[in-house]
Amino acid sequence: MPQIEIAKNPDELSERAAELFLEIASVAIEKRGDFAVALSGGSTPRALYRKLVTAAIDWSRVFFFFGDERNVLPTDEKGNFRMADDTLFSFLPLDDNSVYRWHTEIGVPEKVANDYGERVKMFFRGYPRFDLVVLGLGSDGHTASLFPNTAAARERSEFAAANWVETLNEYRFTMTFPVINNAANVIFLVSGKEKAPILKKVLENHIPPPLPAQLVQPTDGRLVWLIDEPAAALLDKH
Repeated sequence: MPQIEIAKNPDELSERAAELFLEIASVAIEKRGDFAVALSGGSTPRALYRKLVTAAIDWSRVFFFFGDERNVLPTDEKGNFRMADDTLFSFLPLDDNSVYRWHTEIGVPEKVANDYGERVKMFFRGYPRFDLVVLGLGSDGHTASLFPNTAAARERSEFAAANWVETLNEYRFTMTFPVINNAANVIFLVSGKEKAPILKKVLENHIPPPLPAQLVQPTDGRLVWLIDEPAAALLDKH
C-alpha cells in the first residue's frame, strides 16, 4: 500500500520532500557508497531542489538522472535539465560524471532514447535499481512522460523510450514502468487545487483501464505520495 502524507502548503511539502530525499540518500551512501536518483521536472520539484542546495551531504557520492525530458536542447529553459541546473546543479560541487542528462542534441528521438537507456544500464551494470525516483502528476493522469494511450506507457522491455504524444504533437523522452517500478523508493509530489480532481481519480478510482500514474507500483520498494492540502481536498479520507 502507498504511504500518503498531506502537508499544509507547498513549502511544508517541499520541506518534507527534502527530508525524505536526504534520509534515503544517507542510507544508500552508508550502505553502498553512492546514491542514484531520477529527478522530475515541473514547478513542485523546483521548490525541493532549491531546498537541497544547502543540504549537508557528500554530493560527490550522488548521481542524478532524469525520469523524463522534453525534446529540447539542454540550454532550453523549458527542459527539465535546464530547470534542475538553474536551481540545484549550478550551486553544488558536481563534476560532469555526476549528472546523466538526456542527450537531446543527438536529434533523432529513437537514438536519444537508446543512448539514455544504454547509459543507465552501464551505470547500474545491468538492470536499473534507483534509490529514489521523484515523480509528478499531470492533469490527465500521466507521470514522467508516460501519457495515457501512448506506446511508452505499454513498454515493458526497454528502459527508456521516445514517446510520441499525440495530444501535444511532440516527442517526449521517458524512463519506462519497468525501471520506475524497480526503484527502492518512489515519491510523487502533488501540489495545488488544480490537481485535486485527478489525484482523487488516481488514488480512489480503480475502474479500468488504469491511468499511467496508477501503474506506478514498486515491486520491491516504497511508494510515497506527498500531497499538499489543496491537492488533497477531494480525497474521501481527507
